[in-house]
Amino acid sequence: MTESALRSAPRTSPADVAAAAALVVFWSSGFVGTQLGTRYAPADTLLAWRYLIAAAILLPLLGPRLFRVRRGALGRHAVVGLFSQVLYLGGVTTGIGLGVSAGTCALIAALQPLVVATAARRLLGEVVGGRTRLGLWLGLAGVAIVVSADVGAGGSWWIHLLPAGGMLALSAGTVLGQRWQPAGGVPVSLTVHVVVAAAAFSGEAAVFGRLSVPGSAGYWWSVVWLLVLSTAGGYGAYLLVLRRGGATRVSGLLYLTPPTTTVWAWAMFGDSIGVRTVLGLAVCAVAVWLVVSRPRNDHVQQVIPCSTRPADLVKREKSS
Repeated sequence: MTESALRSAPRTSPADVAAAAALVVFWSSGFVGTQLGTRYAPADTLLAWRYLIAAAILLPLLGPRLFRVRRGALGRHAVVGLFSQVLYLGGVTTGIGLGVSAGTCALIAALQPLVVATAARRLLGEVVGGRTRLGLWLGLAGVAIVVSADVGAGGSWWIHLLPAGGMLALSAGTVLGQRWQPAGGVPVSLTVHVVVAAAAFSGEAAVFGRLSVPGSAGYWWSVVWLLVLSTAGGYGAYLLVLRRGGATRVSGLLYLTPPTTTVWAWAMFGDSIGVRTVLGLAVCAVAVWLVVSRPRNDHVQQVIPCSTRPADLVKREKSS
């Protein structure tokens, strides 16, 4: 390992901690906002208007930046958005609509860090050591404790393939986003993702006759909630942590969202919290600490991404 590579190894900073905390809170807000919105309208109606309004806001503000990004990069942003927003949210919400319990969906989605860690090791050159693997498996156990009462609930076995497919789609989007790192930064990524999701969800809702505008004030309050906290905050923090910390770290943090959502639902809707929830929260907290924290000498184990050729490394060393 060269000295220049050691200097460039990522380290946890206060900004990383703040971004991680924002990701957990804002990502959890999506489940709470969806629970609010689906009281007044179907899930696809809620998603369609959420993204149509978001696109109407973002395009005038950030649209000119898209013209300065190459078509190839825009295409990659669109592919990542298709996986990480359209297919992920479509699979999870459709599965819940057909009878999969929210707890079972949370448990299936919690498999994502394990999928991403495996893919990151093979495709991105990220080191996944024993400490991180222990944290990932421990996080899965913590989530299982939180939602264990709901495991097995739902309808026919095949409908569970929908949230499982959504989990795999988010995993694919996470790995592709980290591997490609298309130009434009978080604002361009978020704008393209929102436009792709708006087109997909509004088109689906229109085909099935569910694109009508609900008149309830509670519905529009939930839309504002989802726009500000979930779309801007949740996916903005997701993309930021992905760029700063890598695919394995951002996925490990998602272990905290099911128990965080449980506490949030208790505060807002009076949902009960039992001993298993408290125990699961503690286990998830330890798991995330294992995944996102590093010992002082852990950066020595960082490897050069597989996309970097030896010749490129030599050029970097000569220029430094």
